[in-house]
Amino acid sequence: MGLILLEAFGALVILLAIVWWTMFSGRKNGELPGAQPKDPQQEPEK
Repeated sequence: MGLILLEAFGALVILLAIVWWTMFSGRKNGELPGAQPKDPQQEPEK
């Protein structure tokens, strides 16, 4: 029983490490300015 809990805990730690890595290993200055979607309420530019 203890071995199953230890394995489940290890899998959870690996999952959290993967999520942490993907969230915080991006660009140093954040996203590019043009990457943000435009406001749909705004009128289209002419």
